[in-house]
Amino acid sequence: MALILVRGENNSKLLSAIADMERHGNLNLTTKPKIIDAKFADTLVEGILGSKLRTSSNAATAFFVKEDPTLSIMQIKKIHPPAHVVVVSDEYGAYSKLEYVLNKAEEFDEYQSSKAINDGIIDYKIDKKDRHIKNDRLNSYLK
Repeated sequence: MALILVRGENNSKLLSAIADMERHGNLNLTTKPKIIDAKFADTLVEGILGSKLRTSSNAATAFFVKEDPTLSIMQIKKIHPPAHVVVVSDEYGAYSKLEYVLNKAEEFDEYQSSKAINDGIIDYKIDKKDRHIKNDRLNSYLK
């Protein structure tokens, strides 16, 4: 499981970056993204990179993904998200600091996953009332 920190200019760029990582990078979020203080995120990234950042961020979020850090880095390299994405490995001291802050942070309410939660075999018959997909947006035609 990898911890991902995303910094950007505004919330819409953060949302786009998360959506890109899910759709095009095939990463599976295990926790909902949480709001992180932008200045705290900037100092964490400076500590990880070992140098000053060229630009400071105005918004930041962090979350866990199912994939390991190496695979997460490779998948994120393939796409070009509109925000600065940092995969924080547990080898860094910033990992425990960020994990501590994540436990107390509030959720990023604007985020909605585009992936359906699947309970098993899907029955695509429209006349059935019981569906195995838990995503209400996908089941809107039944209402």
